[in-house]
Amino acid sequence: MMRSLAQVKARLLATPATRAEYDKQAPEFAIARELIAARTRAGLTQAELAERMQTTQSTVARMESGRTLPSMRTLSRYAEATGSRAVFRLEKAAA
Repeated sequence: MMRSLAQVKARLLATPATRAEYDKQAPEFAIARELIAARTRAGLTQAELAERMQTTQSTVARMESGRTLPSMRTLSRYAEATGSRAVFRLEKAAA
């Protein structure tokens, strides 16, 4: 029987240790989602965006994977290349 990605994810996240690790990576995943959304809005492929940023497609792919956090300078270059602006804010942590 084939399982959907949602089913596999739900099963894995039912394990407390796995859930804790997943939750620790939430900020990286949020940045990755924002990057992908900006590129999609701009109607660009990763290769096209990389050309605008004067970098490689694999660098763009790594940023969008959420596995590495780009620097503020790189985020600004990404934003400019997509016709966006980078916004950063600190919010009070939940108690």
